[in-house]
Amino acid sequence: MPRGVGRIGEQPYRPDGGDLDLDASMEAVAEAVASGAAIDAERLRIRSWSTPDTALCLVVDRSGSMGGKPLATAAIAAAAVAARRPRSYSVLAFGKEVVAVKSQDGDKSSEVVVTDLLSLRGHGTTDLAGALRAAGQQLNRDTASRKIAILLSDCRPTVEGDALAAAAGVPELVIVAPEQDCAEAITFAQHCHARVATVTGPSQVAAALASVLER
Repeated sequence: MPRGVGRIGEQPYRPDGGDLDLDASMEAVAEAVASGAAIDAERLRIRSWSTPDTALCLVVDRSGSMGGKPLATAAIAAAAVAARRPRSYSVLAFGKEVVAVKSQDGDKSSEVVVTDLLSLRGHGTTDLAGALRAAGQQLNRDTASRKIAILLSDCRPTVEGDALAAAAGVPELVIVAPEQDCAEAITFAQHCHARVATVTGPSQVAAALASVLER
């Protein structure tokens, strides 16, 4: 079954949560009937749809100029990621070095994450391989069944390193690239079998994330 697809399974009872699982609940029902007591709802089970947990790591390219649209796009992407996975996400910013704006197991509000990201300024070279290795390390600290790195970059490295090998260490990779400068990102995505979306500015990033994450 593809990752992220829901499945029917046994779950603790919730009102209107699903159909009662008679086989799993029969003992509790029988004991209640025999004793004349009320049925213990905590022992009941239902059959309902569930989806796997998902961990996200947002990886933001801050090399060169990061002011204006790229910075605003990154901030909106961080807010969108935090809204999707408030307890299971990280945000990395990279140029020559990788900075953990929020670690995977860190306790930081989305407002602080966005503020800290907005305080960064673009500079230096682009260590794409190092950023992807760091994303893999962050995701590997999570216990979610699905782990996705979201790379905001034109995928044009200026630091030596095997970015394809680093991408192979990421469980699942999606790329969001600037539409006006996306050729190398599309080529990189093809080589590492990543999904890719392009955006012209901050207003499109939420829809772009939805399109690449829900496939």
